[in-house]
Amino acid sequence: MTEATAAANADQAAYWNQQAGPTWAAMQEIMDWQLAPLSRAAIDALAPREGEHILDIGCGAGATSLDLAWRIDPEGSVLGVDIAEPLLALARARADAAGYPQVRFALGDAQTHAFEPGAFDAAFSRFGVMFFADPTAAFRNIRRALRPGGRLAFVCWRAMADNPLMTLPMQAAAPVLDAPAAPPADPHAPGPFAFADGERVRRILSEAGFADIAVTAHDERIGARTLDDALQTALRVGPLGRALASQPDRRDAAVSAVREALAAHAGPDGVLVPSATWIVTARSPD
Repeated sequence: MTEATAAANADQAAYWNQQAGPTWAAMQEIMDWQLAPLSRAAIDALAPREGEHILDIGCGAGATSLDLAWRIDPEGSVLGVDIAEPLLALARARADAAGYPQVRFALGDAQTHAFEPGAFDAAFSRFGVMFFADPTAAFRNIRRALRPGGRLAFVCWRAMADNPLMTLPMQAAAPVLDAPAAPPADPHAPGPFAFADGERVRRILSEAGFADIAVTAHDERIGARTLDDALQTALRVGPLGRALASQPDRRDAAVSAVREALAAHAGPDGVLVPSATWIVTARSPD
């Protein structure tokens, strides 16, 4: 691992342990509800089987690990790996409460973690693979953890511009806020939208040694149960929260504008906004 890669990985670990992780832990129920439809789509693509041993990459607060455990119960096992200890602490407590001793969690970076070679039948991730400093090296490490013929499935975001779920809050607040800082110049830098380019995802997996790679567009309306939950997510997750922190005198006007924009998407099933993702599947060669 190069010095630059190590520094980038350290930056991500610091960010998820000190900033994003505690926020996601506090909002675990709201975020799990929002992302549950995308979890189901990706898990369906993986098609877990009873008795399998599955690696959950970037498992966060454990929702996907528990979903996977339900699919492979009672003889299989799940290992959830994440770099954020605040989320793993919550994940362990949830697995204990659910009575799933076959679900274990480990603090580690999947790019460099010393997995037992060939220990897993499948690997899965819900939005946990876009933050690697060296994604090819990371997927090569994950492939080594799979048995020959082992399967990979994950869901990742397409472009931010294709995701009103992400853009609507800032667009609504923009008229009353100063323009935010320009986004990073490198669209492939570690972050939520690093895998927006589907062809890049194919190249990375191919270079990492995977076969039978499929990158499939998935469009689905997701969001929150209530308008208050949707507003809380908009204010705490993503760029709007950072913008409001630096412009507190404009917070009330911005919050009012965002609430009105979100209310336009409210219906009997919740506040649902279009999302655009890739469902990616691949296989470790026999």
